[in-house]
Amino acid sequence: MPVQARRPAPVLAPPHPRRNALLAAALAGLCAVSSAWAQAPQLSARTLQYVKYAQPLIAITHVRVIDGTGTPARENQTVLLRDGLIVAVGRHVKLPKDATVIDASGHTLIPGLVGMHDHMFYPAPKVNPEAKEAIYPEQASSFPKLYLAGGVTSIRTTGSTEPYTDLELKKAIDAGQIPGPKMHTTGPYLEGKGSFTPQMHELTDAADATDTVNYWIGEGATSFKAYMHITRAELSAAIAAAHAKHIQVTGHLCAIGFTEAAELGIDDLEHGLPVDTEFMAGKQPDVCPDTKLAVAQLATMSVDDPRIRQLIRTLVSKRVAVTSTLPVFETFVPGRAPVDPRVLDAMLPETRVEYLASRERVAGMHDSPWPKVFKLEQDFERAFVQQGGILLAGLDPTGYGGVIAGYGDQREVELLVEAGFTPLQAIRIATLNGARFMGEDQRIGSIEVGKAADLVLLDGNPATNIKDVEHVALVFKDGVGYDPARLVKAANGTVGLR
Repeated sequence: MPVQARRPAPVLAPPHPRRNALLAAALAGLCAVSSAWAQAPQLSARTLQYVKYAQPLIAITHVRVIDGTGTPARENQTVLLRDGLIVAVGRHVKLPKDATVIDASGHTLIPGLVGMHDHMFYPAPKVNPEAKEAIYPEQASSFPKLYLAGGVTSIRTTGSTEPYTDLELKKAIDAGQIPGPKMHTTGPYLEGKGSFTPQMHELTDAADATDTVNYWIGEGATSFKAYMHITRAELSAAIAAAHAKHIQVTGHLCAIGFTEAAELGIDDLEHGLPVDTEFMAGKQPDVCPDTKLAVAQLATMSVDDPRIRQLIRTLVSKRVAVTSTLPVFETFVPGRAPVDPRVLDAMLPETRVEYLASRERVAGMHDSPWPKVFKLEQDFERAFVQQGGILLAGLDPTGYGGVIAGYGDQREVELLVEAGFTPLQAIRIATLNGARFMGEDQRIGSIEVGKAADLVLLDGNPATNIKDVEHVALVFKDGVGYDPARLVKAANGTVGLR
């Protein structure tokens, strides 16, 4: 892409994100937003090494625009960025003389992805093969870079094993000290008795749930995630405490079914049907059953089952969102997940060896229920949206590995298209839907005048070939253009470090 530099300029950091409860005040007007950007601290030398464009006035010309709203792509557009904001979009935008011009012929501009199940941790290779307890160390160096390089400009961490680390990373990113996406930090897991990892506090009762939520709101958490063994009483208390402070609660559940959680007032449900145990025969209240048996039961069902149809009606009527995490489920399907050289290059050597060995074991499971369950989940997500459901997108970098920050977010968009969504619908789910759910859609999530310049420049046309979401040429966050190749190079070979 030929670039004509018109004017050098100071390098500015993005504005400090506001909590959802303060969104209205933060959006008092475009002048206030622009002023906040102008007063932001300079990017550190550590961050500047990954920056390609930092001029206050940038014109991206001859570009195809997919704006994130679901409307058709627009050809030969000019998108003008000033002081971190989008100030003009169209075919006949007059170029200011002092603008830095990026000729983006043959490229597509989409909104920055909004990852709604984007942890900052990853399963570590086992030092002791006999160890039974899983450990998920924070990827504090690699993941912020890889999310940003993959076009993910905002994330919700959706459960934390090191909440203080997440909060400090957010502070460092907001201050321009390190590169990374805008972080919406979820508090520590709200787990009941029976956790499979020592990294999670086990709630003792409803009062403990209330106290935990209130404490972490005070520390800066902007959402909470209930986990597998939480009881109805504990979840109810957690929801009440969070909602009192205008904070949302999501859940990866097991002891509680989706319908029960919806009745309790939960805002969002993670993963979809593969973790909903309510259809299992003999399910006991507040008890997480054998998850392998629950998955086997799901494999016998179809999306037309009256029980699943009723669940969809309940979730839609109560405005409970569902977060799709198809990439992690794909790894459970024998022979299914493609081997991506980019993913292997990102891994610590020990991590790569363990991942490939686990992949081979899964490939040999010829009686696995996961091919049917994976297809059922795709059908469920499509039916849920057709009935008016709110679908969000994430990756969930857990399982036995192989689902990596940034790359997994791109794969999620591809799998949504495989599930039956159009590319434009899939991009909307992965951008504007997440922004809207978090109350951030006046700032991010689509390419519209007045919004933050959080943009991804793709080499190709994802409207006709969704794999082009992987071809990231530039990533803009608040108008600062980052070089994905530099970010990837710095992160490679480190994923899985303790």
